[in-house]
This record gives sequence, C-alpha cells and structure tokens, in this order.
Amino acid sequence: MIENSRTINIAATTVLILGILYILGPLYITLMTASQSYDYVLLHGVALVPGDQLIDNIVRVFTETRIPIQLANSLFVALTHAVGVSALSFLAAFAIVYFKSRLGTALFALILATNFLPLETRVITTYQVASNVFSPLNALLDLTGLTQIFELALGHPAYLELSILNTHVGLVLPLLATGTGTFLFRQYFRSMPKDLVKAAKMDGAGPLRFMWDILLPLSKTPILALFIMMFLSGWTSYLWPLLSSSTPDMQTAVVGLARLSPDASGDVPDYPLIMAGAVAVCIIPLLMVALLQRHIVQGFALSEK
Repeated sequence: MIENSRTINIAATTVLILGILYILGPLYITLMTASQSYDYVLLHGVALVPGDQLIDNIVRVFTETRIPIQLANSLFVALTHAVGVSALSFLAAFAIVYFKSRLGTALFALILATNFLPLETRVITTYQVASNVFSPLNALLDLTGLTQIFELALGHPAYLELSILNTHVGLVLPLLATGTGTFLFRQYFRSMPKDLVKAAKMDGAGPLRFMWDILLPLSKTPILALFIMMFLSGWTSYLWPLLSSSTPDMQTAVVGLARLSPDASGDVPDYPLIMAGAVAVCIIPLLMVALLQRHIVQGFALSEK
C-alpha cells in the first residue's frame, strides 16, 4: 500500500509550480515586451507590465516585414514534413513487421541508425548533395570510368547538375530522413493480435487491402501523434532552412524572426517588433499542442504496449 505523505505532496506541488514558472516566464516577458512601444523599451528595458501597443506591433510585423510569406513557408515545410514522415514511417514499419524477411531486422537497424546521424552532423554533405542532386551519380560515373567513355563518344564529359537549394523541395526533402516514426509504428504493429492478419486472409484481403482497410483505421492515434510531433519539428527547424534558403521570400518564419535584428552592431534592435513577431510565429504550434496534446500522449502510450 502507498501511503499519502503531506510532505511529498507539498514538495511535488512546489516543483511543479517552479517548472510552470520556468516555462511560462519567457513567454510572459515576450508578450509584455511585444505590447510596449519602442521608446518605452529604450527607457525601461525588458517590460514586466502590459502595454497598449500589442495590436499595433503585430500589424507592423505583417506590414513591414517578410514574416507573412515566411509563415506560409513554415506552414508548407511543417505540413509536408509531417505528412511525408508519417507516410514513409507507416509504410516502412508495415513492410518490416508484416513481410517476413531475413533482412527485416537489418533494415530496421539501418533506419533506426538515422537517429544517431541527425541533420546537424551531416549538414555539409547534405548541402553538397542539395546543391547538385546528381553529384552521387557523377561520382559513380567517375569511379567506374564511364565519364571518359561518354567524353570520347559525345566529345564532352558527362556531368549532370540539378540544384534544389532555395526551393520548397530543398527545404523539406533532407528533413524526411528520420527513423523515429518507423520505430513508433513498428512497436504499435507488434502489439496488435497476430490473428488479425489470419482473419484478413480468410476474408480474401491482400496486403494492400489489409493495410488500407484494417491497419490504417486502427493506427489513427499513433499517426496523429507522430504527425503533431513532426509538424512541430518542421516548424521549429532552423539550421537547414537557414543554409538552404538564400532569399527572404524562401526562408521560414523562424529564420526570418532571427533576421529582424539589425546587422549593424551599433543599432538598437526593435525589441517590441521582434517580440511581436515571436508571438505571431508561436501561435500555430502553441494552439496545436494545447488542443491536441491528448492525442500525443495516447499515441506514444499505445506504441509502448
């Protein structure tokens, strides 16, 4: 039997309150500063009391900066990233679990190994490939000696070139390489009754029909959980959108928000404008977490059965 302890309850409540203050403190300061004028911040510094300029500062964000189109880019990147990772992870886990193969475990290990090589550790090679998606093929032609053969036949060396930098495809494609979703679905599929497949076969359902009519409806909760997590990951990604986009109209909102600070070292940043931009950028992910957090918990709980 677990006995109730008043001391433990008080300590746990205190830690919880401190954690809430630690998380909400920066959000409160951001909101208060965004509601002040530029002159007020110059005179008093970071604001701790509300002002009356919040609406005006948000209007300035949408009329004087490139944040609106960058918000559209962030929405495209986040949605495409979430849909792409969810679809690829679902299909990969389906093939690993329900198609028996000697290479299944090895393939799953290779997919899971992508978590140990995040984009930050392979950003240089990723940038090189994105600058020319045919560079691996060109290297293979050089290695096999086919380049010289094409040069003799055509009179010039065979060199293919296609850059996806500063494009929407280039913003999303390198972010899809992750094994988190495959691991989530694999654990969920392995928790399902094995007789489910046998019953589907008795009813004459093939692999595709089993996946579409049976497995997909049963997987709505983990799919939604993974979708939310990948959406937030795509929305907050900074390093790759910073490197792969060279124009403001192709940058995401997180990158554009960092660019609101002046380049000259002697200029004082317009902190109310920057904080108002941060409020505008945070609205969509905060609403998603607040409204759909129950699905995140249920999705990961089901995958651990």
